[in-house]
Amino acid sequence: MTRPLSIAVAPYDRTLPLMAGLVAIEGVTPTFVTAPLEEIFARAFDEQAFDVTELSFSNYLYLTATTGCPYVGLPVFPSRAFRHSAVYIRTDRGIRGPRDLAGRLVGVREYSMTAALVARGVLEDDFGLRASDVRWRYGPADQYDSQPIIRVRPRGVELEPLAQGGNLSDALASGALDAVVAYKPPKAFLEGRPNIRRLFVDYPAVEADYARRTGIFPIMHLIGIRRELAEREPGLCLRVCRAFDNARRYAIERTKEAQAPFTSLPWAPAEVARAEDILGNDYWLYGVDANRSAIEALCRYSFDQGIAPRLLKPEELFAPETLGWD
Repeated sequence: MTRPLSIAVAPYDRTLPLMAGLVAIEGVTPTFVTAPLEEIFARAFDEQAFDVTELSFSNYLYLTATTGCPYVGLPVFPSRAFRHSAVYIRTDRGIRGPRDLAGRLVGVREYSMTAALVARGVLEDDFGLRASDVRWRYGPADQYDSQPIIRVRPRGVELEPLAQGGNLSDALASGALDAVVAYKPPKAFLEGRPNIRRLFVDYPAVEADYARRTGIFPIMHLIGIRRELAEREPGLCLRVCRAFDNARRYAIERTKEAQAPFTSLPWAPAEVARAEDILGNDYWLYGVDANRSAIEALCRYSFDQGIAPRLLKPEELFAPETLGWD
């Protein structure tokens, strides 16, 4: 006898084995929901629309520290990314390094989004640029983007909307903004508009150096389970964790194959070897203890940047049954 479970998650290589039925969740008949991540997050936070869902880590931290989140975290991290590459600048403003962003107008889709949280965190840790040193402006990424949902008014930070009808890409192209922090390249950058480049031109080398020095592979998203469901069926939490972990293992092992490549990358096995050289052989582990440094960094960033009103601890974020899971 199995129980139904609705699961909203993006179709990554590490989740597709679950979605394709190659990996099972013990005692569960899942129904998978895919949609743009912004939609998944909004429906989860506002409507509790899914039993299990991918969540923005930063917004989960904020809700956990304030009004409470209807979901409790599982230490499964389907999205991770380094974010030195997320900072785009005007080259005609005298911006030669991170400290030159102090006092500048910098755009961001949502101040509280995890990509911006991590980008600001590394700028402060490594270069001494605090979030409060910058004048922040928010708005849609481009003319086709939806209006961002603003959940947070950060304390001690200047945050104002773009002019009515404005968007980040056009504002960067016109010079209304000095820089933008974006989780995907702005259209103006992709179109080769003049006077726009990344702050860190050789970002792969900068990010690899950061990874070696800190041991952190930044977490963007986590999996959450409806709190009342976790409390009613605590054993379900570990069954879901194990299934996601089995899917992750399946994907990584297949990515190493050369005979019949699993991915569309022509040198995928070599890329795996490079990642392992920088991050270690188990570079995408789940579990609290294996990711404690990355989780603690996110908690500290959220508090320091005026998002969470108090400094959270990793043990507050995850279902009790999963704290010792490795």
